[in-house]
Amino acid sequence: MAGEWRETTFQQLLDEGLLEIGDGYRAQNNELGGAGPIFLRAGHVTDTHIDFAGVEHFHADLADKVRSKMSKVGDTIITTKGNSTGRTSFVTDRLPSFVYSPHLSYWRSRDPEKLCGGFLRYWSRGKEFVDQLSGMKASTDMAPYLSLTDQRRLSITLPSPPEQKSIAKILGALDDKIELNRQMNATLEAMARLLFESWFVDFDPVRAKVDGRQPAALDTATADLFPGHFDHTHDVLRPQGWTLSRLGDHADLVRGNTYKSKLKDLPGPYLLGLGSIKRNGGFRDDSLRTYGGESAPKLVLRPGDLFASLKDVTQAADLLGAVARVPAEIPAGRLTQDTVKLVARDSEISFAYLYHALLRLECREYCRGRATGTTNLGLSREDFLGYPLLVPTKQVQNAFDAFDSQIESKIANNRIQSRTLATLRDTLLPKLLSGEIQA
Repeated sequence: MAGEWRETTFQQLLDEGLLEIGDGYRAQNNELGGAGPIFLRAGHVTDTHIDFAGVEHFHADLADKVRSKMSKVGDTIITTKGNSTGRTSFVTDRLPSFVYSPHLSYWRSRDPEKLCGGFLRYWSRGKEFVDQLSGMKASTDMAPYLSLTDQRRLSITLPSPPEQKSIAKILGALDDKIELNRQMNATLEAMARLLFESWFVDFDPVRAKVDGRQPAALDTATADLFPGHFDHTHDVLRPQGWTLSRLGDHADLVRGNTYKSKLKDLPGPYLLGLGSIKRNGGFRDDSLRTYGGESAPKLVLRPGDLFASLKDVTQAADLLGAVARVPAEIPAGRLTQDTVKLVARDSEISFAYLYHALLRLECREYCRGRATGTTNLGLSREDFLGYPLLVPTKQVQNAFDAFDSQIESKIANNRIQSRTLATLRDTLLPKLLSGEIQA
């Protein structure tokens, strides 16, 4: 280890005026539901980034009241309660400001020239912190909890300030590229959703032809696939030749089942449950675990397969009816007890089209409106399969599938690159934090 490294504690850093630690604001229900500051709960802090989908907002007139619990650029964030205790993230200048919830703490440098916030970001992922956190978790029979008192007792080995900055710069460059790839993928996903809305909800190509115009941004061959007239059936406007149907006419559900926890992380398919579905839909790959036990063929998922959640444990119901698609780089997955697999009944509808149809806000509202329960919300198989669908001709579906396939290929390439970068970062991190490699 190079010279000028010193062993200290968070309490000493606090006493020296170098560090500030704090927790979040305990919001009342009547304070939320406005258009003011974001209220960030622990569930929005993932292992890779902060997910702002579905966040709540304070009423605007409460901005001054919650200001002391607002995030600042350079904060390291730590989840402090429950099984997710110790999950960390970092506030960059690309993020909106937000108010911390009580299950979050922050570490904030008060003198960046002596204590680099970016170094704290990576120290929170290193062995020194993880080992201390494990010891604190083991010291109680209650649910894991990292109190402010516990945090003050943390021991930390600090390199010199220049080395702190170098370590943060090296690892930060890798995380910046990973974040850029994530944002690019979000843009690509949005492009696919917008095209779906244009073709199959707003009927832009059909309306253009009805008006005698050439459909915008479509070549002649693709434009010719769309009809030039509308039909009205039961007061529903639909393009001529397209049919009204329901999900259950084209797909059935296979329920997942339990697995043996002791067989996690052994060679085998990935476990695909609630943790593999983003809030409001989409595949989430930041907490994948493999499973070495037996998996019945009906429970196995392959690239392109769809799986969904018919339950949620929060009143926000962000996961109720949420659907995900297994990406191309995941060779095999296994359903867990909290997910269902969609299995095709016929070939009248493509799963790419079906996936985007089930991602729509209208589908989520349909599911929420039929959910039962109080703390744990559930949706019946029959209600989910009753979701109404508009089914275009196969030719139009095939044209959309071709576009969607190109988008998915780009997304997959970005995810693969990000995993490579993450592996490099995770290899370098312990060597840099121990001084084995000089920054």
